[in-house]
Amino acid sequence: MAASARRKPISRRRSWCCSFAVPPSSPEQSTSSKNFNYKPNSVSKQGRPNSLPTSPQSYKSGLNFVGRIDPRRNRSPGRVSPIDSDPTVDSVQEMIQDPLPAVGSATKSRSHSFRAPPESSFSSSVSGSGSRTDFDVRLKLKGKNGGSLILELNSEILKANSEVFAALIAEHKKGSEMCRIEVPEVENLGVFRDAIELMFEDDIPRRLMKMRVYRTIAVLEVSAGIMFRKGILACLKYLEAVPWSEEEEENLRILLTKFKFDDATTRDIFARLFLLESKDSEQDLARQLVWSITSCADTNARNELKSLVKGILCKSSVYEKDQPDLNKEDMYVVCQSCLGSLVSLFEEASDSTRDGRGAKKKMDKPLIERISRQVDNINWLLEILLDWQMAEEFVNMWTDQAELLNMYDTASPMLRYELSRVSANIFIAIGTRKLHCRTEARSRLLQAWFGPMLSDFGWLQRCKKGLDMKALEEAMGQTLLTLPLKQQYMLFMEWFGCLSKHGTGCPNLSKAFQTWWRRSFLRGSETNAIESR
Repeated sequence: MAASARRKPISRRRSWCCSFAVPPSSPEQSTSSKNFNYKPNSVSKQGRPNSLPTSPQSYKSGLNFVGRIDPRRNRSPGRVSPIDSDPTVDSVQEMIQDPLPAVGSATKSRSHSFRAPPESSFSSSVSGSGSRTDFDVRLKLKGKNGGSLILELNSEILKANSEVFAALIAEHKKGSEMCRIEVPEVENLGVFRDAIELMFEDDIPRRLMKMRVYRTIAVLEVSAGIMFRKGILACLKYLEAVPWSEEEEENLRILLTKFKFDDATTRDIFARLFLLESKDSEQDLARQLVWSITSCADTNARNELKSLVKGILCKSSVYEKDQPDLNKEDMYVVCQSCLGSLVSLFEEASDSTRDGRGAKKKMDKPLIERISRQVDNINWLLEILLDWQMAEEFVNMWTDQAELLNMYDTASPMLRYELSRVSANIFIAIGTRKLHCRTEARSRLLQAWFGPMLSDFGWLQRCKKGLDMKALEEAMGQTLLTLPLKQQYMLFMEWFGCLSKHGTGCPNLSKAFQTWWRRSFLRGSETNAIESR
């Protein structure tokens, strides 16, 4: 009586069921089966086709599959094979927990766990009118990696929801004969089964909420393959309304390039995935971001934004896909603006020194802080230019800063050493082979900024601000060695005189000096022999 009291009115859910037993081999089966060559273009976790993902989520809709389906047996929730009697709820649950032995000695035994459905839903699937005409389509899904699943379905609901199955049923079905359709090479039996079950759901959105996004994307692909329009629309509406992870976003992006969905919801999803503007607008945005950062007054916010924008604009970034080329002219306009601001700040410092007032605050910021901020901006822009391999012109731009060089001698060491921070990064880039420029450019750079670098090296040692001093010393020596030997001689003599006066306050270029000495004198006889030829 309790079971009868709990029995619900017959609903659309009772129009489908599954079989736990292997269908009998019979002439009818062998002659009346219809193969459906369906091979979905699936989306894997890595974004590659031909691999449907297996969701870790389990849910209740007739039967929850916790493990893979045993290839020895065909299991599904509602019914058993026609050769068996209809089981009771207790007997089916017992059969699920204690699977039958394998058929045939060649089949290896596998252990899988299943969860039986609630008693009410199971009873409604088995009971009813008792007529087999409700289940007049037998759909057999054969897994690509083994295993199979048989679903006994109602043809009217199947035809009303899937154009593909409607055509197959119309081609095959005759009278009350059971229509048998086989789908081979199914990547994921559970996902295909989920898509079929949606046809018999009264509340599809609620079912999709239980599946979550990753599983819904896989179900959407199967629904598109079998032309299940109601399921496609429900999946698209759900996906448009929820956030995505990066992995889910990539899978959805790949799927939308394979199938064309004509719906307003699809346009909303495309608007979230693709920027439909021209590349010029993206370049304008990059320029605006760079301008905003170089003019940012808050130190903490500026440093945070620098890291963010540099990571986005970096060529090796994860956001590199379909990224337009960085506009070189725009970047150099920003560089020139920062250099102009730096010149103005040193002019202010010179005026303050002549007036005897010292460095005053302007705009509530000390002069030394404002100079340091502009130098940070220049070095940050240089890093971006180096990453895009278009920093060659920056060497000439920095070398041509005659005004800064003229004010260098009169500026306070606390201010002028900031200029050597820019030179240091250029030397490191050249010495580590990240920056390639012509001999004339390297020669002019060293003639202009090598002397100031020697004078400021002690300050750089005390206020490194992120500089690797060992890397700087090595790079300075390597940069000198790229010049002709006669020019190296003049610069090494200048370094030697600085070292004799300041000792450890001067960069250690001993290794490069030894290389220059060896090239100049120890192999001099070989050089003379080559020149005499």
